[in-house]
Amino acid sequence: MFESLKRIAIQKLVEKMASNKLGGAETNAAAEEGAGAMMESIKSKIAGGNISDVMEMFKGGNLENNSLFGEAKDKLAGILESKGMSSEEAQVEAQRTAPDLVAGLKEKFESKEEADKEFDLESLAGMIPGGLLNKAQDLLGGNAGDLLNKAKSLF
Repeated sequence: MFESLKRIAIQKLVEKMASNKLGGAETNAAAEEGAGAMMESIKSKIAGGNISDVMEMFKGGNLENNSLFGEAKDKLAGILESKGMSSEEAQVEAQRTAPDLVAGLKEKFESKEEADKEFDLESLAGMIPGGLLNKAQDLLGGNAGDLLNKAKSLF
């Protein structure tokens, strides 16, 4: 799912940033880096067990109060600045671009189309560390202690 989200994020960023002051190559590179940074931020929130910001962002919560959105916007501004924009221009561009990026990703999670079925907020919730352990338990049978003992026996 993350690779698909990243591809969509890159497309949205390139579309939205096409009219900026950077050249085409710099804009494409910034879009790719920005999309990658967004995916890493999402993964980090999930791995830290803080999926609430991710869920809120994709369910239409207040973006300005969402730490994940703020982090993504700041990273995008930093990337744009590293590609040649002034700090002020980069902040303005990130402020203008980030909400559309989130809206584009949110559309995929809200879509009922068959092609978008992989975009499921519930599957994101299942990726939190406890969720992954529960999935492993379901696949292998047993509880956490049994799983650890099985793993020990491999070594």
